[in-house]
Amino acid sequence: MTRRALVLGALALAGAGPAAALTPEPAPDVLLDAAQSRVFRAWMVRIVSEQLRQGPTPRWFHRDCAGLVRFVVAEALRPHDAAWLRASGLSARALPPELALDAEARRRLLGWAQPDGSRHAFATAAVLVARNSRAVGTDLNLAEPGDLLFFDQGDDQHLMVWMGGWLAYHTGYETSSDNGLRAVPLHQLLNWKDTRWRPRSGNPNFIGVFRLAFLSR
Repeated sequence: MTRRALVLGALALAGAGPAAALTPEPAPDVLLDAAQSRVFRAWMVRIVSEQLRQGPTPRWFHRDCAGLVRFVVAEALRPHDAAWLRASGLSARALPPELALDAEARRRLLGWAQPDGSRHAFATAAVLVARNSRAVGTDLNLAEPGDLLFFDQGDDQHLMVWMGGWLAYHTGYETSSDNGLRAVPLHQLLNWKDTRWRPRSGNPNFIGVFRLAFLSR
């Protein structure tokens, strides 16, 4: 049995493994259609890009790899009104169209499903992929912008956000001179010196690509 299968199975038995992502439980309260999914992805990518360009906003707490995902998903689901634009340091020009969701749908999408069936604002990397995403596979040709790459390093799990040709992530560490954010071209990561971080199907530490469960595509 491969390490990937062992990791999926072990985490599933614990109630928070990526194997559960094949059939997310509970099912998403709201499923975005294809057009809504494309708009959400555009906002998610834009917000990640702005964190890289401007540095982490003070409104983003719990800065690590999972925290980046939780923050950008919540921000992508918000109404992007004038107050939000000011707080985000953005103008109204060259932005994605607004996500066509009513307030109730937005409310139901906020929060993350937990292994016990509850929903909370916090979720670990493993819970994000296991209970709130579905597995796509290890072929990066299937990845869409906004999908998540999940790595298991034994005692630690890590997420990266697929941006289309490159990846963004937070290291989980910050200093006065390093905000922890990284942007890495795919070709560079595929040949990373530490082979554990190469997103290749033959890498036992690369569990695969995962897609947020509320996206229809």
